[in-house]
Amino acid sequence: MRNAAMILGVIAGLIGMVVGFFGYGFVELIDQFGEIEGIAEQVDNPELIQTASIVAPLLAIVGGAMAHSRALVAGILLLISAAGMYYAFGFGVFTMFPIAFAGVAGVLGLAAGKPDEPKAHF
Repeated sequence: MRNAAMILGVIAGLIGMVVGFFGYGFVELIDQFGEIEGIAEQVDNPELIQTASIVAPLLAIVGGAMAHSRALVAGILLLISAAGMYYAFGFGVFTMFPIAFAGVAGVLGLAAGKPDEPKAHF
């Protein structure tokens, strides 16, 4: 389960980065060149889109990377990532895979069979 959470989390982060590039770029494009009524209008909360474009894929990649060693923390990060992508971008044709992959990876991370071994952090 940890390996599946790791692979799905990293894939979710990479696909989420593509969505994030377009989300962040769209907000910047409208800020630079202005709105075109009926074609390209600014989103309701551009700061949310820009923040989620960076943070959500980052959490998915970090959660996927640490799923093998710290499955509980990784599962929580992956679920936060999936929720962040869903809240910021909604569920659509370009976001369904990163949201689903991060959600499934988060559940797998939480359901990993053996508990994490106690280790010192330093």
